[in-house]
Amino acid sequence: MRHLLSLFSFALLTLSLSAQSLKLAVYADGDQKLLGLVTDNAGTKRPGVLLLPAWMGIDDEARDAAKELASQGYIVFIADIYGEGHVPTNMEEARTIATHYKADFAAYQHRIALALEQLKEAGADPDRIAVIGYCFGGTGALEAARAQLPVKSVVSIHGGLGKGKRANGPISASVLIQHPEADQSVSKEDMAGLVGELNEAKADWQMITYAHCGHTFTNPASKEYNERMAKRAWQHLLGFLAETLR
Repeated sequence: MRHLLSLFSFALLTLSLSAQSLKLAVYADGDQKLLGLVTDNAGTKRPGVLLLPAWMGIDDEARDAAKELASQGYIVFIADIYGEGHVPTNMEEARTIATHYKADFAAYQHRIALALEQLKEAGADPDRIAVIGYCFGGTGALEAARAQLPVKSVVSIHGGLGKGKRANGPISASVLIQHPEADQSVSKEDMAGLVGELNEAKADWQMITYAHCGHTFTNPASKEYNERMAKRAWQHLLGFLAETLR
């Protein structure tokens, strides 16, 4: 009996580890090859999470978050916004290419929509999908809501909150903004503008501000990492996903 229990425990551990690995997913935008990553726990009617990485492209924070979310039962697809051959190698390159997509919001929304289709092809329930993003990806999560992409909820994690001079429009997705209190990249005007935009749309929204935190407070590789607040933010994220994708 003890031997059978040991075998059963080993089998569960093996399944758990397997469900937390990532596979390359090649897709395209016209002639541009895109190289995303997807968790290998594809299955019918599982809720899905589209993860938009920060401005350096797919990094350890994105990969680790995807694996953790897979362990919670979500199918996760990490989008490649930039495409093969366009991944920045330094901060200046990242600033240049991210600024391009922030200015051409339609191109950013299009790349997000392409990744969303990949998530559905991986087996995510099309009626239970969320978009989350870090930094530049947090900006993208808000763009997914503004584009009225068919998702239940979006989470912007220390993302840019401004949208330029575009007119406000409908927002049907539930919105969670995780904002670090000492983030110098977000102006009071952008924050007030987003609050006004969400209220005008009568959106279901929530903003949580994390004290004593700089911009990249959730990233363990950053000097601004705040372990206590990062753990709280993660629990807030899980609770929000559980509610909106139930």
